[in-house]
Amino acid sequence: MKKYTVEEIAQKVNGILIGDNSILITSPEQIELAEEGQITFIGNKKYAKLWETSKASAVIINDVIELEPGINKAIIKVKSADIAMAELLELFLPDNPVFEVDIHPSAIIHASAVIGNGSKIGAGCYIGKGVKIGNNTIVYPNVTILDDSQIGHNTVIWSGAVIRERCIIGNACILHPNSTIGADGFGFRPSADGKGLIKIPHIGNVIIGNGVEIGANTCIDRGKFSATVIGDGCKLDNLVQIGHNSKMGRSCIMAGSSGLAGSVVLGDGVIVGGGACITDHTTVGSGALVGGMSGVIQDVPAGKKVLGYPAIDSRDALKQWAILRKMVKEEK
Repeated sequence: MKKYTVEEIAQKVNGILIGDNSILITSPEQIELAEEGQITFIGNKKYAKLWETSKASAVIINDVIELEPGINKAIIKVKSADIAMAELLELFLPDNPVFEVDIHPSAIIHASAVIGNGSKIGAGCYIGKGVKIGNNTIVYPNVTILDDSQIGHNTVIWSGAVIRERCIIGNACILHPNSTIGADGFGFRPSADGKGLIKIPHIGNVIIGNGVEIGANTCIDRGKFSATVIGDGCKLDNLVQIGHNSKMGRSCIMAGSSGLAGSVVLGDGVIVGGGACITDHTTVGSGALVGGMSGVIQDVPAGKKVLGYPAIDSRDALKQWAILRKMVKEEK
C-alpha cells in the first residue's frame, strides 16, 4: 500500500500546509466517504461546510477558501484543488496489468508488421499486414489492428479496441476498451427503383494526433474520400460518435454520448457537453462551448456558448426558459 505524509503531499502539489504535518495518508476519497488516514478535496466554498463533519485526516482546498484544520487534522492550500487532485491521484495510481512476456505467443502478428522497441502485445491480439507500432507502446489482450495502420510511440490500447485498415494514431495516446477507429461512415442513398438503399463506400481513413484519449465504446468513422481528423490533445469520453470526414482542432473535449455528424469542423479548444449533437457540415469556432443535450444546427462563432434545441446563445436560451417557467406558473 502506498503511503505519504501530508508534508510530502504538500510538496508534491506545491501547497501551503496548515495543521499537523506528521499525518500519514493512505489514499484519497470524496469528502462524504473519507475516513481517518484519507485525504479529500474542496474546490468550491459551498462544500466547505462538509469539512466540519468529515472523518478525513486532511483536505486540499483552493486558497480562497477559509477553513481551520481542527484537532489532529491538516489543510493544504493550493491555487487549484482540481489540478492538485490530478497530481495527487498520480501518486496513488495502481500499477497497470503485468505482461509476463513482451509479445504473448497467442498473438497473431503478420510477418511484415514492425513492432518498436519496448512495445508489448497481449494475448489474443491480431496485428495485420504492414502495421507499424512505435516504441514503448502497450497493446492489451484482444486488440485488433488491421492492415497498414500506424501506431506511434508510448501509446496505450486497451482490450477490445479495433483499429481498422490504414488508420494512423499518434504518440502518447490512450484508447480505452472497445473503442473503434475507422469504421465505415454512415452513408446510404435511395436506389434508382426506390425499393432499397445503396451503401456509399468510404475509402478514406482516420488520423489521430498526439496525446489524444478515446473513451470506451467510442466510434470514429473513416472519411469518405480523405480522412477524419482528431487533433493533438483532444479528449473524447465514452460512447462518443464522430462522423466521417469530421475535423477536430487541438485540445477539444467531448463528453459522453455526444456526437458529430459528417463533415463537422471543430476549432481549437471546443467543449461539447454530454448528449449534445452537431449536424453535418457545421463549423464550431475555437473556444466555443456547446451545452449538454444541445442540438447544433448552424455554425457557432468562436468563443460563443450555446444551449438548447436548437442551440442558441446561452443567454437567450436562459431567458426563454425563464419566460416559459413564468408562463406555466401563471397558468396554474
